[in-house]
Amino acid sequence: MKILLFSIINFCILFTISAAELPQQDKNVHLGVASCAASMCHGSVVPRQGSDVLQNEYIIWSREDAHSQAYQTLLSAESKNIAAKLGLDNAAKAGICLDCHSDNVKAELQGEKFQISDGVGCESCHGGAQNYISSHTSSTVSRESTLSDGLFPTDKPKQRARLCLSCHLGNKNKQATHDIMGAGHPRLAFELDTFGILQPLHYVVDEDYRTQKWSGDSYVTWVYGQLEASKSTLRLIESKLINNNGLFPELSLFDCHSCHHPMSDLKWTATKGQGFKPGTVRLNDGNFKMLMVIASRTELFTPLHQHLTELRNGLNNKSQLQYAIAKVMEDIDAIQNALETQSLSQRQASASFLLNKIVTIGADGEFSDYIAAEQAVMAIDLLFDFTGKKSVFASAISQLFDIVADDEKYNAQLFSQKLNEINKRITKK
Repeated sequence: MKILLFSIINFCILFTISAAELPQQDKNVHLGVASCAASMCHGSVVPRQGSDVLQNEYIIWSREDAHSQAYQTLLSAESKNIAAKLGLDNAAKAGICLDCHSDNVKAELQGEKFQISDGVGCESCHGGAQNYISSHTSSTVSRESTLSDGLFPTDKPKQRARLCLSCHLGNKNKQATHDIMGAGHPRLAFELDTFGILQPLHYVVDEDYRTQKWSGDSYVTWVYGQLEASKSTLRLIESKLINNNGLFPELSLFDCHSCHHPMSDLKWTATKGQGFKPGTVRLNDGNFKMLMVIASRTELFTPLHQHLTELRNGLNNKSQLQYAIAKVMEDIDAIQNALETQSLSQRQASASFLLNKIVTIGADGEFSDYIAAEQAVMAIDLLFDFTGKKSVFASAISQLFDIVADDEKYNAQLFSQKLNEINKRITKK
């Protein structure tokens, strides 16, 4: 009964919050990491007993979390080289670098203890603490009140996805463009649940946490991550392709490997082409392929397939592209509405169905593009875990990760072969 109650509470919490302003645009003063680092606040060397939170969050972040080193990365020889190629004097002072390697809020919103060199710190994710720092520890102040005072709801997968994707994919305000990657910046990859699990946790999901916050499962987190990634991609297409006044499109929106491969490496297949002629520069649509998988469990599969086809075919026609973007956005909202009504047992059934779908279509060569294969592997891993079968397929999952470990060595045929082997094992059970 208690588990059922928490499940109901969690879904009420999950779907009743409106979109919050992202921390970098929240208009609140950012007080700085030092304002959270006192030993009686979040700077204890060890977790404190009897506290609602660990109170060693600052220590975990500073010692174990790569986000704390985001600014320091800008001081490296590699970053200096990238900056020089872009014509920038100093990466550590350039807005296009600081926007994602620090809490780059306006000077008037930087408190006395604020240091840009802290990198991606507390308020980069949790929001400017100006209005909630004095009250967020009080037992008489509700979480809703604290959220209203500027605390960003990082526990909600939809909001967390928006936040993470603002840097790990980009938005209208900041993006790792093709120019930046051409200068040497690594290609960005992201999946919300997988990357969240890889972070050093600075919280414990206990009864108090479940009562106040959403503490749901990998399946929901993955779905929301894919929905928001698809939305973010659509907004970037709108911003960079439709509203672009230049003659050349933003190439980071397209599949890297449709251009970046030797001329002698003839990779084009009918599956890759998706109805296009050889030589067509294809969209970076790894998230769209996962979106199609998610839609296959709903009545939205056919219209979404049609609208995504119109999107791909409309890259040379701005009005058609705008129409297709609007329709796909509507489809995503409808998929989200369908998700909101799922019970735990329905989510478990959906996860098994979608896992089988990914493996089946992957065995047929659907993920011949590296970026789509990368998304597929992360999905397979977390869905096997959610359905309780990861230990049985651990070796096979490890082999899939090995295949996508290096984009320059990716073998699409081997990937399909391994998925076919997994598919045969699943169908035997």
